[in-house]
Amino acid sequence: MPAYYPVFVDIRNRKCLVFGGHHEGERKVRYLLDCGGEVTLFSPDDDTSPGLVDLASEGKITWERRKYEPGDIAGAWIVIVADTSSQETNEAIEAESKERNVLCNVMDVTPLCNFIAPAIIHRQDVTVAVSTAGSSPALARRLRERMTDHDYCQCLRWADIGPMLADVRVEVRGRKLPVTPDDWAESITNQILEQFESGDKDGARAMLVSALEERASS
Repeated sequence: MPAYYPVFVDIRNRKCLVFGGHHEGERKVRYLLDCGGEVTLFSPDDDTSPGLVDLASEGKITWERRKYEPGDIAGAWIVIVADTSSQETNEAIEAESKERNVLCNVMDVTPLCNFIAPAIIHRQDVTVAVSTAGSSPALARRLRERMTDHDYCQCLRWADIGPMLADVRVEVRGRKLPVTPDDWAESITNQILEQFESGDKDGARAMLVSALEERASS
């Protein structure tokens, strides 16, 4: 198995193609839309979920009521094949994507992918991606489930203070305080998290700003 280089990509206003309109296709379409992509769905009428039909009727996606045809990949930035029932079609889409230097993921067919989709955990402004390099998608899903189980893992509590940290970061930059990444790491303490979770968000913010000011002056 290859060692994949993890990366997050900006797909806002980029042309995204999804082939296949069942449950998995709908899931992929909705996440692409959430990330700002311009989505075109290729799926015949009788193979398309009601949810995708609604998205098309609302003008949120472009719907081509057919399966793949050569030339469809032109102008695309990312391609996802959610209907993998035809190996011949899968290989044709992969070949055209490769020829046009387009990102392509054929779900659960790792050899035809030039990127793989990890299991995603999204909370506030924090996104955690879990990957097994395509060797065991079930394990990636299991790890995601464990991380989102509050009785099992408490680490995602920190995601809730993400917007506050972003706000303080803007202030720190505006004031040109000379704080380093290490200063940030040392200043974000359990006490600040607990203060935030108690409902005193202003108090938590003030604690963080004070800690950063102290480090900037030391």
